[in-house]
Amino acid sequence: MADVTLDAQVAVPGSVPDLIQKTREASESSAQDWLNQIEKSRLTPRYYTTIVLIVLQEMFEFYDFFLVGYLVSVLAPGWHLTYGQSAMMLLSSGVGAITGALIGGKFADIVGRKRMIWGGGFVFALGAGAIALVPDGAWIQFSLLRFVVGCGSMAATTAQNPLIVEITPTRYRTFVSSMMVVPVALGTMFAAMISSGLLPVIGWRGVAATGAAPIITSLLILMIVPESVRWLLSRGRNADARREAAKLLGVPRDSISLPSALPPAKKNGSMLELLGDQARFWWVVVIWVGISTGTYGVALWGPTILSQLLKISAHEAAHYFVYVAIASLLGRVLFSVLPLYIGRRGAAIVGTAMSCLVMLSIFTFYRDFIGGWSVFALLIVFGAAFYSGMFSNISPYVVEVFPVSLGGRAFGLAQASNGVGKILGPVCLALIAGSGDIVSPKATTDAVAPAFLFLAACELAALIAIVAFRREPHGKPMDIH
Repeated sequence: MADVTLDAQVAVPGSVPDLIQKTREASESSAQDWLNQIEKSRLTPRYYTTIVLIVLQEMFEFYDFFLVGYLVSVLAPGWHLTYGQSAMMLLSSGVGAITGALIGGKFADIVGRKRMIWGGGFVFALGAGAIALVPDGAWIQFSLLRFVVGCGSMAATTAQNPLIVEITPTRYRTFVSSMMVVPVALGTMFAAMISSGLLPVIGWRGVAATGAAPIITSLLILMIVPESVRWLLSRGRNADARREAAKLLGVPRDSISLPSALPPAKKNGSMLELLGDQARFWWVVVIWVGISTGTYGVALWGPTILSQLLKISAHEAAHYFVYVAIASLLGRVLFSVLPLYIGRRGAAIVGTAMSCLVMLSIFTFYRDFIGGWSVFALLIVFGAAFYSGMFSNISPYVVEVFPVSLGGRAFGLAQASNGVGKILGPVCLALIAGSGDIVSPKATTDAVAPAFLFLAACELAALIAIVAFRREPHGKPMDIH
């Protein structure tokens, strides 16, 4: 690789604040020029290995999160759980996710993307595996461990998407950062397949123990994955940025010159810095709370609702959700390609509009059958392509509209809002059905219509927010500060 030497030489008359601002802008421009030279190089095996490892860790996170829906559908009758207790077991990971997202987002901007990814992965895996050891009927211990799982997984997630967005060349960023979310949907499919195939064989404890698998991916990430060059530049660590660029490109360090000096970001990493642009702040909150509430309300209560409506067992209901996972996978491919033609914003509008229509259709037709097939089941499968598929677009979307120095906290805010959705989704049906009532077919049937009307309203709120916010990041370089 050719040697790259870019020096900012600035002499600007005017006041001291103006001089500082113009010097910062000139330095950032020079650093961006240096990054543009780096981006022109070819992608290397280390880059592809990084993508694979991050995807695997995210897949395990999805696997575990959706697995708990099947576990609760099995445990509810045997443990004589009420709707309130069942909801607590489902939503506790959402509370942990809020905590983990806020902590992880802050520290991802302070200590780096890589440390948060492998560290959060360890916490998540240990909490998930420990669930297999709780005594029968101990729903409180189960819920506490789900809190740990949510905290660890979201701490890791807040750094995963920023890392991929930041290390991917601008010319590939929209497609790659979206496509990397596609295989994550396999976690949903594996959760359905394992539950339908192995629950009767190894029991719920054996299935729960599979959640410890991310320990392996966390170790590999620790050993192989590079730190984000853009994040290092935002912290003023130019020598480290050169070192990581050399590793990522597979060239000697001396072949890459140091980038121009860039004033480092503030050291405190306060989440309050996001409030500097309130329109952008509330845009993140509304779209992620709205979309996540709709998605997780269906995902976590779906197996229970289906088993009650069709009077089938939990592992039989899980068979249907294999098709839901396939639809989600196809949807993520769709929403990885669609932004290339209509942009991030256009794709997000399509996804939320269709999700809202699906929820309203379930509200209207959930009792009906077509050719012997449950309309509820068909709509759940079809809708997954939109309400779950569009995560491949909105996940990188949030990171791209913020500067690198705020990327971890921005995605932390998104995932904290995601955690709120994980709480609202499960709790809505519990409150509508009656949190003190035992899970039963009549209570479930009576609650479906109002619950899905509520979920449709959440998707509509997200749609309005996306329409109102007009920033389009597709094909544009990311700001460092």
